Amino acid sequence: MAFESTRGAFPHTRMRRLRASDFARRLVRENALSPNDFIYPVFVLEGENQREAVPSMPGVERLSIDLLVELAGEMVSLGIPAIALFPVVPTEKKSLLAEEAYNADGLAQRAVRALKQAQPELGVMTDIALDPFTTHGQDGIIDDQGYVLNDRTTEVLVQQAASHAAAGADVVAPSDMMDGRIGAIRNVLEDAGHVNTLIMSYAAKYASSYYGPFRDAVGSSGNIKGGNKFSYQMDPANSDEALHECALDLQEGADMIMVKPGMPYLDIVRRVSEELKAPTFAYQVSGEYAMHMAAFEHGWLSREAVMLESLMSFKRAGCAGILTYFAMDAARALQ
Repeated sequence: MAFESTRGAFPHTRMRRLRASDFARRLVRENALSPNDFIYPVFVLEGENQREAVPSMPGVERLSIDLLVELAGEMVSLGIPAIALFPVVPTEKKSLLAEEAYNADGLAQRAVRALKQAQPELGVMTDIALDPFTTHGQDGIIDDQGYVLNDRTTEVLVQQAASHAAAGADVVAPSDMMDGRIGAIRNVLEDAGHVNTLIMSYAAKYASSYYGPFRDAVGSSGNIKGGNKFSYQMDPANSDEALHECALDLQEGADMIMVKPGMPYLDIVRRVSEELKAPTFAYQVSGEYAMHMAAFEHGWLSREAVMLESLMSFKRAGCAGILTYFAMDAARALQ
């Protein structure tokens, strides 16, 4: 329906009246941002007391599990409700069939157990995808021509999700974009008695050029060697397709859906949240973060003001929450 104003003409209507004072601006503000809106993505590595900077993501570090647990305590004190885990898998544990992905004593599984023991009220979300575990850096099992096999990959993703749920993950988040994997994962979770394990589906994940720093952080950029993921991630030119993807995943049992990347795709967030009426999240991805940080470090943009404005844009577009590397800083700013 086209918008039709019911207000009178100037000067009977002066839109600036409601902007003239602080109290009025606060009273009529349409959206609010709080730490409750944030999920903090973190990179976990092997070892003890290990901390590695990610050069392409200033301020972001890979942490060993013991330091991750310390960080989780600070997250809870700031009111951030959930953490998203991304393991940095050693080269010797990568393989063509990604067996390490569902190792019950794998890095992600051990991190989940440690976090739930230390901070049981903190939501722990895990990435369900195979790119950190494959020697080729693709999100699935490939054939002789390098094509990612949908159903064979789903079999491994199901095992991975089951192992994360058994370790205590509150949310499993398939980010692979295989067809049918949400229903397969939901069935296995139900059969195993994990009836309250949430699924946040990366339902509209685009084959974006904004992911480079993330691949550096998890160590998959060297494996993919200039390859692409066009055959399974979405074409950035498409919008209607995102609605089909999200609707299918909801029908298969997803509790929440995600659009990725974030700010360049807020039109997709708006369409999905308005038309499907389901909890919709977006990921302010590594490339978005890196661009902001470069501008902040050069003094071209005001760090805190722009950081919060960027996050507010997600809420205005219809996000229930945001995965963002700014979660800690933003939560502090909002105290």
